[in-house]
Amino acid sequence: MDINPLETVEDLEPNKTEERASGKLNMMVAVTVALLATFMGICKVKDDNIVQAMQQAQANKLDHWAFYQARNLREEVAKSTIVQLKLAQMGRNVEEKKAYEEAISSYEKLASEQARKKEELKVQATQDQIDYDAANYKDDQFDLSDALLAVAISLLAVTALTKQRWLYFAALVPTAFGFYMGLAGLLGWQVHPDYLIKLLS
Repeated sequence: MDINPLETVEDLEPNKTEERASGKLNMMVAVTVALLATFMGICKVKDDNIVQAMQQAQANKLDHWAFYQARNLREEVAKSTIVQLKLAQMGRNVEEKKAYEEAISSYEKLASEQARKKEELKVQATQDQIDYDAANYKDDQFDLSDALLAVAISLLAVTALTKQRWLYFAALVPTAFGFYMGLAGLLGWQVHPDYLIKLLS
C-alpha cells in the first residue's frame, strides 16, 4: 500500500490546529483562575477584618446596653430613695429636716448623674449598631463577590475538562459581577442588591 506524504500531513494539520486551540483555551482558563484566586485572596483579607470589626461593634453594643441597664437601675434606686427620704422628712424638727435635705440633695445629684451617663451609653450603643450595620453592608458585598467568583471558577473547571470555548465566555459573566461586587466592598461603593442578598441570607 502506497502512502502519500502530502495526504498524511494534511490529515495531521486539523489535529494540530485543535491542539493549539485547546492549549490556548487552557492557558486562558489558567490565567483567569489565577487572577480570580488572587482577587478572592485580597477580598478575603479585607472581609476578615470587616468581620472582626462587626464582632467588636456587637460586643461594644452589648456592653453599652448592659451598662445602660445598670445606670438605669441606679437612677431608679436613687429616685426611690429620694421619695422615701421626703416621706420620712415630714413631721421632723428643723435639725432633722436639714439632715434629710442634705441626703435628698445627695441622692438627687446621684439620680441626675446616672440619667446623664445613661443617655451617653444609649448614644454609644446606637452608634455601635450603626457601625455594625455599615460593616455588615460591606460584608454582604464580599460574600456575594465570593459566591459569584466560586461559580465562575466552577465553570472554568468544566471548561478545562470539556474544552468548550462557549463555557469560558459564560464563566466571564459571574466573573464580571464578582469583580464588581468585590471592588464595591474594597472601594466603598454603595452597591447592595438587597433582593439577592436576602435570597442568600
